[in-house]
Amino acid sequence: MRFAPDRLGDGALTVAGLLPGASNGTLLGSIDGVAVVYKPIAGEAPLWDFPDGTLAAREVAAYRLADALGWPAVPPTALRDGPMGPGAVQLFVEHDPREHFFTLRDRRLAEFRTVAAFDVVANNADRKGGHVLVDAGGTLWAIDHGLCFHAEPKLRTVIWEFAGEPVAPELRDDLRRVAREIPALLGDLLAPAEVEATAIRADRLAETGRFPEPGPGRAVPWPPV
Repeated sequence: MRFAPDRLGDGALTVAGLLPGASNGTLLGSIDGVAVVYKPIAGEAPLWDFPDGTLAAREVAAYRLADALGWPAVPPTALRDGPMGPGAVQLFVEHDPREHFFTLRDRRLAEFRTVAAFDVVANNADRKGGHVLVDAGGTLWAIDHGLCFHAEPKLRTVIWEFAGEPVAPELRDDLRRVAREIPALLGDLLAPAEVEATAIRADRLAETGRFPEPGPGRAVPWPPV
């Protein structure tokens, strides 16, 4: 993963082909010989509950939020032009595709607390088990954040093991700090109501100090992996 993140935005992007099994138009490419994932806006499938053409910006917003918080690990992501038009470009994480949340849960559950807290703030509507990867060095990476930051409650995740449990004090401190920065961090990527709702969720989680319970409504995405 040694790669200058600013090269995501200005390096020459070449495309190798579609990633198998990925939703929407998700392509594998490279910049300066480094593998990247390219998600062009033109390849986004229309959704009834998210505005058309906004998923790429949400991917970038997730990276910025995680980077500001210091957790969880989200691969560097940029919004830029490419061979199929504007879209999100993210560093590709070399990983074992057999490993995901459900295979890692029993031995590394505590490490998913930051992912769960992040998803509350980002209002992640699609945290499937396969949206967490582990690289060769053992780092957990959270990916696929196109369905985040809706202004209305949308949290759907397979990670409910911490429901009702306390959020660590150091995470709450990070949430308080970043809540004030969210308008500047995300204002160019999200609608004003979405920016405001994100800051409110960060403040609320910091103040309540507990992970939410599931619901109301559907609380787990499908398929779960």
